[in-house]
Amino acid sequence: MKNKIRRILFRFWLGLLLLAIMAWGGLRLFFYFNEIPIYDIRLIYNFIFHSDRPLKQYENLAQKLGYTTSDKLLIIHADDLGLARSVNKASFEALSKGFVSSASVMMPSPFAEEVAAYYLDNPQIDLGLHLTFTSEWIGYKWTGVASADEIGTLLDKEGFLHQNNVTVIKEASNSQIKVELQAQIDYARTLGIAPTHLDSHEGTLFFDPEFLRTYIEVGHQNQIPVFIPKLLAPHFDEQFPLPPHVVIVDQMFMALKGIELNEMEKYYLDVLSFIKPGLNQLLVHLAFNDEEMNAITKDRESYGAKWREQDYQIVSSRKFQDLLNQNNIKLIQWREIQAVLYPGANTVF
Repeated sequence: MKNKIRRILFRFWLGLLLLAIMAWGGLRLFFYFNEIPIYDIRLIYNFIFHSDRPLKQYENLAQKLGYTTSDKLLIIHADDLGLARSVNKASFEALSKGFVSSASVMMPSPFAEEVAAYYLDNPQIDLGLHLTFTSEWIGYKWTGVASADEIGTLLDKEGFLHQNNVTVIKEASNSQIKVELQAQIDYARTLGIAPTHLDSHEGTLFFDPEFLRTYIEVGHQNQIPVFIPKLLAPHFDEQFPLPPHVVIVDQMFMALKGIELNEMEKYYLDVLSFIKPGLNQLLVHLAFNDEEMNAITKDRESYGAKWREQDYQIVSSRKFQDLLNQNNIKLIQWREIQAVLYPGANTVF
């Protein structure tokens, strides 16, 4: 009789174990196919069960910026400055003509100094740092800003930053992430840039709880606001409460991999048509469809040369500009948010 009970219990627990393995495998497949490189169990749990966790916005943010809670505030933000001369040229034009209200530069990239020179001639622009821990283009690589012996876990065998954020998340030391993060800030300041905000190239710092903490802490220590979209709500719980100095972006918009080029204009116009009151950010990737960009992106459609020129053509179009006005959308900058969080911080070091 006892043996029979033991067999039943064994089968019961074995069944539970198999169900747990299947569930975990299913979750990993879900994250894999959706290109979400999350490996922390607590974060996975929060992502599934608490993705709609309410986060309190920075108190009276709209009013402190000079607006009301019913205003539709929008940062139109150009990513990837420094990646190529083509990216810089398109982004400089968009900044100068007011087609975008903000931008960020990749300090390890080949043309970061060109961005710094433009910034010194145009110190009124809103320029942050696109913190870069990957070197994703085939045949077009860069290393970190810190010395290689300080950031060995961030580099591949050839000494370049890893090609994808999955490798960074699996192999990088958080202490070395911190070293490189601070090095990128220091390098920008050495070139005369006073960063108005920080964000994360390819979202690398958003998928690991330790990396995100470091990102927030280093930003605060340097009195630089950090870009935290509301979709990162699963990170914040009893173990990691939302820091009081963090501003949450209520809605983040970006044309994602897989969208067809002929659908992009509709996507952007829909964003402007249905945007809600609060703090919003629209991310664009600008460049021209020229020989340089085609050589770098190898004719890849997503974020390739044609894609980036399409972004530029849309945000600079009369249709796009008119819709901003028709929907009474207020363009703002991270510089204004920095002035609220850290009064007097935006000076050149």
